[in-house]
Amino acid sequence: MSTRTPRRNRPHELVERALELSRADGCVVIADEHTGANLRWAGNALTTNGVTRGRTLTVVATVDGGQGTASGVVSRSAVTADDVEPLVRAAEAAARDAGPAEDARPLVGGEKVSPGFTDAPAETSSEVFAAFAPALGESFRQARAGGRELYGFARHEVVSSYLGTSTGLRLRHDQPTGTLELNAKSPDRTRSAWAGHATRDFTDVDPRVLDTELGRRLGWAERRIELPAGRYDTLLPPTAVGDLLVYQMWSSGARDAVEGRTVFSRPADGGAADRPGAGTRLGERLSELPLTLRSDPRAPGLECAPFVLAHSSGDDASVFDNGLPLTSTEWMREGVLNRLPTTRHSAGLTGLPVAPGIDNLLLEGGGSRSLEEMVAAAGHDGPALLLTCLWYIREVDPATLLLTGLTRDGVYLVEQGEVVGEVNNFRFNESPVDLLSRAVEAGRTERTLPREWGDYFTRAAMPALRIPDFHMSSVSRGV
Repeated sequence: MSTRTPRRNRPHELVERALELSRADGCVVIADEHTGANLRWAGNALTTNGVTRGRTLTVVATVDGGQGTASGVVSRSAVTADDVEPLVRAAEAAARDAGPAEDARPLVGGEKVSPGFTDAPAETSSEVFAAFAPALGESFRQARAGGRELYGFARHEVVSSYLGTSTGLRLRHDQPTGTLELNAKSPDRTRSAWAGHATRDFTDVDPRVLDTELGRRLGWAERRIELPAGRYDTLLPPTAVGDLLVYQMWSSGARDAVEGRTVFSRPADGGAADRPGAGTRLGERLSELPLTLRSDPRAPGLECAPFVLAHSSGDDASVFDNGLPLTSTEWMREGVLNRLPTTRHSAGLTGLPVAPGIDNLLLEGGGSRSLEEMVAAAGHDGPALLLTCLWYIREVDPATLLLTGLTRDGVYLVEQGEVVGEVNNFRFNESPVDLLSRAVEAGRTERTLPREWGDYFTRAAMPALRIPDFHMSSVSRGV
């Protein structure tokens, strides 16, 4: 009779087995179980669909030495029980070969155990599209009758993350993420319009409504107007605002600001050079509008992990912080810069509060008008532009956070509160920090999908912004 230990393939068992095998001074293990479902379509017809499944196990080994604590991090996919020990040993070897970790801190302690830590992982399947798929078919028929073609995809992913540490933490988080991108084109491909939607479960998505809006935009594009580069009164829709502020958030680390490398840096004030945040713009007004930029792991519809899940260390994350609780954080409060992201390490360097990054972003406190109502109020004192979305966003100057990029899938001319046609695309040069200072109106905050960063950051709620002098630096040819 065999006495071999049974294979341990359930996520929490893999975590426990790795911790049991560890010979390091400290150990963190993260098991991520992924399932995904997707639909793709082109020319008003479904083309592909599928379901995926995967597993990743990450082991962080820490080794205390005479000069400090070193860490070794190794991640592998498709891990079974037989793969756990080699993975643990590889992480330990990496830690022994590494020098002291700059971000070393004691591992987060406590005996906290999440409810359901030993339960099976959450999953998605094609059933998530049970109501969406028939509505998508109806939108194909609707588009065909309207003389347009629909292209796009819908995807849904659920990741169950199990975090265990040698200090006693046993935490779990289930993260559903859904995105829909719908593109409508005229049969001759000269006109194009885009809409995107983020969702947790596809119960709040109706492709027929999106197709109707896209049909309206293609109608606007039947009249073509050429405009030169310049500064224009511009309405940025929530998706464009999201793309710009997500990039701003990624560029707002406290350590870089204190060391004078970012738009949030400022020379220290005379005798106050030793105060927390000296050398940063904390406390400075960034917007005359009463806007609050915040993250909250429990924001309705935008829920994300309420504790740090760090698979590697970097400027804005530390593997030593794994399991650290996350709470609602106001990065900007009523127009005033209030917090800059920190790990425990960078908080210690800067003297600022610990404020780890959180996987959602909300801009609130503006007005109550919809984008449509803002359009009706625009273009009365001169022409205004209504954008659809931005893409190919790149950084030009970190000191000012000057970004460049292109408009895409529809730029429309607004006169006397009416859209009168489509204009050419532009390249823009703008800093989101400057845009916040120059914005004269913010609309109603609504959940949105940042188009440029939708593969990385989907949980956002933004208002439309009106910028009186948005810089279109050059004309860009193409749809």
